[in-house]
Amino acid sequence: MYQVWVEQAADLGWVPGPEVFWMSHFDQWLPLHIYLLIVRGEGKTVLVNCGPPLDYLETMNAVWREELGERSHMTVAPDQQIDAILARHGVTPDMVDMVIVTPLQAYAIGNIDKFPRATIAISRTGWEDLMAPPVYDPRRHMAIPDRLLRYILFDAWTERRVHLLDDEESLLPGLRTAWVGTHHRSSLAVFIDTPGGVVGFSDTIFYYANVERNHPLGIQESMAECRMAYDRLRREADILVSPYDPATGIRFPQGHRIGGSSEIIK
Repeated sequence: MYQVWVEQAADLGWVPGPEVFWMSHFDQWLPLHIYLLIVRGEGKTVLVNCGPPLDYLETMNAVWREELGERSHMTVAPDQQIDAILARHGVTPDMVDMVIVTPLQAYAIGNIDKFPRATIAISRTGWEDLMAPPVYDPRRHMAIPDRLLRYILFDAWTERRVHLLDDEESLLPGLRTAWVGTHHRSSLAVFIDTPGGVVGFSDTIFYYANVERNHPLGIQESMAECRMAYDRLRREADILVSPYDPATGIRFPQGHRIGGSSEIIK
Protein backbone atom coordinates (compact mmCIF):
# COMPACT_ATOMS: atom_id res chain seq x y z
CA MET A 1 0.00 0.00 0.00
CA TYR A 2 1.14 3.52 -0.77
CA GLN A 3 0.61 7.02 0.42
CA VAL A 4 -0.06 9.43 -2.44
CA TRP A 5 -0.02 13.22 -2.57
CA VAL A 6 -0.85 15.50 -5.49
CA GLU A 7 1.01 18.78 -5.99
CA GLN A 8 0.58 21.59 -8.51
CA ALA A 9 3.73 22.13 -10.59
CA ALA A 10 2.57 24.89 -12.99
CA ASP A 11 -0.30 26.97 -14.32
CA LEU A 12 -0.98 26.48 -18.04
CA GLY A 13 -3.18 29.51 -18.57
CA TRP A 14 -6.28 29.12 -20.74
CA VAL A 15 -6.98 26.95 -23.79
CA PRO A 16 -9.89 26.83 -26.27
CA GLY A 17 -12.73 24.64 -25.02
CA PRO A 18 -12.56 22.16 -27.94
CA GLU A 19 -9.02 21.20 -26.85
CA VAL A 20 -10.53 19.78 -23.66
CA PHE A 21 -13.90 18.53 -24.93
CA TRP A 22 -14.21 16.96 -28.37
CA MET A 23 -16.38 19.11 -30.71
CA SER A 24 -17.78 21.11 -27.80
CA HIS A 25 -17.34 24.30 -25.74
CA PHE A 26 -16.48 26.28 -28.87
CA ASP A 27 -17.29 29.61 -27.26
CA GLN A 28 -15.25 29.02 -24.08
CA TRP A 29 -11.67 29.24 -22.88
CA LEU A 30 -10.87 26.82 -20.07
CA PRO A 31 -8.05 26.98 -17.49
CA LEU A 32 -5.53 24.17 -17.09
CA HIS A 33 -2.96 23.41 -14.41
CA ILE A 34 -0.12 20.90 -14.21
CA TYR A 35 -0.11 18.40 -11.33
CA LEU A 36 2.28 15.63 -10.31
CA LEU A 37 2.10 12.81 -7.78
CA ILE A 38 4.40 11.92 -4.91
CA VAL A 39 4.08 8.23 -4.05
CA ARG A 40 5.68 6.65 -0.97
CA GLY A 41 5.51 3.04 0.15
CA GLU A 42 7.19 -0.35 -0.13
CA GLY A 43 10.38 1.42 0.93
CA LYS A 44 10.33 3.56 -2.22
CA THR A 45 9.72 7.17 -3.19
CA VAL A 46 8.22 7.55 -6.66
CA LEU A 47 7.21 10.62 -8.63
CA VAL A 48 4.66 10.55 -11.40
CA ASN A 49 5.96 13.42 -13.55
CA CYS A 50 8.37 16.07 -12.30
CA GLY A 51 7.19 19.42 -13.66
CA PRO A 52 8.34 21.75 -16.45
CA PRO A 53 11.91 22.96 -17.07
CA LEU A 54 12.26 26.52 -15.81
CA ASP A 55 14.97 27.32 -18.38
CA TYR A 56 12.65 26.34 -21.25
CA LEU A 57 9.43 28.06 -20.25
CA GLU A 58 9.79 30.99 -22.62
CA THR A 59 10.53 28.70 -25.58
CA MET A 60 7.43 26.64 -24.83
CA ASN A 61 5.32 29.74 -24.28
CA ALA A 62 6.46 31.21 -27.60
CA VAL A 63 5.10 28.15 -29.41
CA TRP A 64 1.76 28.29 -27.59
CA ARG A 65 1.57 32.06 -28.00
CA GLU A 66 1.97 31.74 -31.77
CA GLU A 67 -0.71 29.06 -31.98
CA LEU A 68 -3.25 30.23 -29.40
CA GLY A 69 -2.40 33.78 -28.34
CA GLU A 70 -1.44 35.37 -25.05
CA ARG A 71 -4.01 33.50 -22.96
CA SER A 72 -2.12 30.22 -23.32
CA HIS A 73 1.13 30.38 -21.39
CA MET A 74 2.80 28.45 -18.59
CA THR A 75 3.94 29.96 -15.31
CA VAL A 76 5.62 28.32 -12.33
CA ALA A 77 5.25 29.99 -8.93
CA PRO A 78 8.08 29.60 -6.39
CA ASP A 79 6.08 27.10 -4.32
CA GLN A 80 5.38 25.06 -7.49
CA GLN A 81 9.05 24.47 -8.29
CA ILE A 82 10.12 20.87 -7.85
CA ASP A 83 12.61 21.55 -5.04
CA ALA A 84 9.93 23.36 -3.02
CA ILE A 85 7.40 20.59 -3.67
CA LEU A 86 9.78 17.89 -2.49
CA ALA A 87 10.87 19.90 0.55
CA ARG A 88 7.25 20.10 1.78
CA HIS A 89 7.31 16.31 1.98
CA GLY A 90 10.74 15.99 3.52
CA VAL A 91 12.14 14.56 0.29
CA THR A 92 15.43 15.45 -1.36
CA PRO A 93 16.14 14.68 -5.04
CA ASP A 94 18.57 11.88 -4.18
CA MET A 95 15.80 10.14 -2.19
CA VAL A 96 13.65 9.65 -5.31
CA ASP A 97 13.86 6.05 -6.55
CA MET A 98 11.76 6.36 -9.72
CA VAL A 99 10.11 8.95 -11.94
CA ILE A 100 7.24 7.74 -14.14
CA VAL A 101 6.66 10.10 -17.07
CA THR A 102 3.29 10.53 -18.74
CA PRO A 103 3.12 11.87 -21.33
CA LEU A 104 6.57 12.31 -22.83
CA GLN A 105 6.31 16.10 -22.89
CA ALA A 106 8.55 18.83 -21.50
CA TYR A 107 6.04 19.91 -18.86
CA ALA A 108 6.07 16.37 -17.41
CA ILE A 109 9.78 15.51 -17.73
CA GLY A 110 11.33 18.95 -17.33
CA ASN A 111 13.28 18.31 -14.10
CA ILE A 112 14.34 14.75 -14.82
CA ASP A 113 18.05 15.58 -14.50
CA LYS A 114 17.62 16.53 -10.83
CA PHE A 115 17.28 12.92 -9.63
CA PRO A 116 20.69 11.21 -9.69
CA ARG A 117 19.46 7.81 -8.44
CA ALA A 118 16.05 7.59 -10.01
CA THR A 119 14.94 5.09 -12.61
CA ILE A 120 13.24 6.97 -15.46
CA ALA A 121 10.16 5.01 -16.58
CA ILE A 122 8.85 5.95 -20.04
CA SER A 123 6.45 4.18 -22.39
CA ARG A 124 8.44 2.11 -24.89
CA THR A 125 5.76 2.84 -27.49
CA GLY A 126 6.11 6.56 -26.82
CA TRP A 127 9.91 6.45 -26.86
CA GLU A 128 9.96 4.65 -30.20
CA ASP A 129 7.55 7.20 -31.62
CA LEU A 130 9.78 10.03 -30.37
CA MET A 131 13.01 8.57 -31.71
CA ALA A 132 11.67 7.08 -34.95
CA PRO A 133 8.47 8.94 -35.85
CA PRO A 134 6.64 7.93 -39.03
CA VAL A 135 6.95 11.55 -40.22
CA TYR A 136 9.33 14.33 -39.23
CA ASP A 137 8.15 16.27 -36.20
CA PRO A 138 9.51 19.82 -36.07
CA ARG A 139 8.20 20.17 -32.53
CA ARG A 140 10.16 17.29 -31.01
CA HIS A 141 11.77 19.80 -28.63
CA MET A 142 8.37 20.33 -26.98
CA ALA A 143 8.51 16.68 -25.92
CA ILE A 144 12.11 16.72 -24.69
CA PRO A 145 14.33 19.80 -24.94
CA ASP A 146 17.78 19.03 -26.33
CA ARG A 147 19.51 19.36 -22.95
CA LEU A 148 17.25 16.78 -21.33
CA LEU A 149 17.37 14.45 -24.32
CA ARG A 150 21.16 14.40 -24.05
CA TYR A 151 20.86 13.68 -20.33
CA ILE A 152 18.60 10.70 -20.90
CA LEU A 153 20.62 9.31 -23.81
CA PHE A 154 24.13 9.76 -22.42
CA ASP A 155 23.89 10.04 -18.64
CA ALA A 156 20.86 8.11 -17.43
CA TRP A 157 21.09 5.56 -20.26
CA THR A 158 24.76 4.82 -19.55
CA GLU A 159 23.92 4.40 -15.88
CA ARG A 160 21.14 1.98 -16.87
CA ARG A 161 18.47 4.11 -15.24
CA VAL A 162 16.14 4.36 -18.24
CA HIS A 163 13.32 1.83 -18.12
CA LEU A 164 11.18 1.52 -21.24
CA LEU A 165 7.78 0.32 -20.14
CA ASP A 166 5.88 -2.45 -21.85
CA ASP A 167 2.24 -1.67 -22.61
CA GLU A 168 1.29 -3.48 -19.39
CA GLU A 169 3.80 -3.43 -16.55
CA SER A 170 3.98 -3.91 -12.81
CA LEU A 171 6.76 -1.69 -11.52
CA LEU A 172 6.38 -2.45 -7.82
CA PRO A 173 3.88 -4.44 -5.78
CA GLY A 174 0.69 -2.41 -6.00
CA LEU A 175 2.01 0.07 -8.59
CA ARG A 176 1.42 -0.59 -12.27
CA THR A 177 1.20 1.23 -15.57
CA ALA A 178 -0.77 0.67 -18.75
CA TRP A 179 -0.31 2.28 -22.15
CA VAL A 180 -3.51 4.08 -23.11
CA GLY A 181 -2.48 6.31 -26.02
CA THR A 182 -5.20 8.83 -26.84
CA HIS A 183 -3.43 12.11 -26.02
CA HIS A 184 0.09 11.09 -27.10
CA ARG A 185 1.80 7.85 -28.11
CA SER A 186 3.52 8.05 -24.71
CA SER A 187 0.36 8.44 -22.62
CA LEU A 188 -0.08 6.07 -19.70
CA ALA A 189 -2.52 5.24 -16.96
CA VAL A 190 -0.83 4.78 -13.60
CA PHE A 191 -2.62 2.66 -10.98
CA ILE A 192 -1.55 2.86 -7.33
CA ASP A 193 -2.91 0.81 -4.44
CA THR A 194 -3.72 2.89 -1.35
CA PRO A 195 -5.64 2.12 1.86
CA GLY A 196 -8.65 3.98 0.44
CA GLY A 197 -8.65 2.29 -2.95
CA VAL A 198 -6.81 2.35 -6.25
CA VAL A 199 -5.65 5.77 -7.44
CA GLY A 200 -5.77 6.19 -11.21
CA PHE A 201 -3.76 8.99 -12.85
CA SER A 202 -3.71 9.57 -16.60
CA ASP A 203 -3.03 12.44 -18.99
CA THR A 204 -6.00 11.29 -21.04
CA ILE A 205 -8.11 13.18 -18.47
CA PHE A 206 -7.95 16.94 -19.00
CA TYR A 207 -11.15 17.60 -17.03
CA TYR A 208 -12.91 15.11 -14.78
CA ALA A 209 -15.97 15.46 -16.98
CA ASN A 210 -14.00 13.74 -19.76
CA VAL A 211 -14.04 10.42 -17.95
CA GLU A 212 -16.99 10.90 -15.58
CA ARG A 213 -19.37 11.96 -18.37
CA ASN A 214 -17.56 9.98 -21.06
CA HIS A 215 -16.94 13.14 -23.10
CA PRO A 216 -13.85 12.46 -25.26
CA LEU A 217 -10.72 14.56 -24.99
CA GLY A 218 -10.35 17.27 -27.60
CA ILE A 219 -6.58 16.93 -28.20
CA GLN A 220 -6.43 13.26 -29.06
CA GLU A 221 -4.98 10.92 -31.65
CA SER A 222 -7.56 8.15 -31.45
CA MET A 223 -11.22 8.14 -30.47
CA ALA A 224 -11.16 4.37 -29.98
CA GLU A 225 -8.19 4.61 -27.59
CA CYS A 226 -9.95 7.39 -25.71
CA ARG A 227 -13.11 5.32 -25.19
CA MET A 228 -11.11 2.29 -24.06
CA ALA A 229 -8.94 4.39 -21.72
CA TYR A 230 -11.94 5.93 -19.98
CA ASP A 231 -13.68 2.57 -19.68
CA ARG A 232 -10.59 1.06 -18.11
CA LEU A 233 -10.01 3.95 -15.72
CA ARG A 234 -13.59 3.77 -14.51
CA ARG A 235 -13.34 0.01 -14.00
CA GLU A 236 -9.95 -0.23 -12.36
CA ALA A 237 -9.56 2.99 -10.34
CA ASP A 238 -11.50 4.06 -7.28
CA ILE A 239 -9.96 7.54 -7.09
CA LEU A 240 -9.31 9.39 -10.35
CA VAL A 241 -6.75 12.18 -10.52
CA SER A 242 -6.50 14.54 -13.49
CA PRO A 243 -3.05 16.02 -14.17
CA TYR A 244 -4.64 19.17 -15.64
CA ASP A 245 -8.08 19.99 -14.20
CA PRO A 246 -7.96 22.96 -11.76
CA ALA A 247 -10.55 21.02 -9.75
CA THR A 248 -7.76 18.61 -8.75
CA GLY A 249 -6.51 21.25 -6.32
CA ILE A 250 -9.99 21.40 -4.77
CA ARG A 251 -10.60 17.66 -4.63
CA PHE A 252 -7.13 17.04 -3.21
CA PRO A 253 -5.86 20.17 -1.38
CA GLN A 254 -2.13 20.73 -1.07
CA GLY A 255 -0.61 18.53 1.60
CA HIS A 256 -3.67 16.28 1.77
CA ARG A 257 -2.97 12.60 1.29
CA ILE A 258 -5.03 10.85 -1.39
CA GLY A 259 -6.56 7.55 -0.45
CA GLY A 260 -8.94 8.30 2.44
CA SER A 261 -12.38 6.75 2.27
CA SER A 262 -14.01 10.15 1.77
CA GLU A 263 -12.16 10.56 -1.52
CA ILE A 264 -13.47 7.45 -3.22
CA ILE A 265 -15.53 8.64 -6.17
CA LYS A 266 -16.16 5.42 -8.07
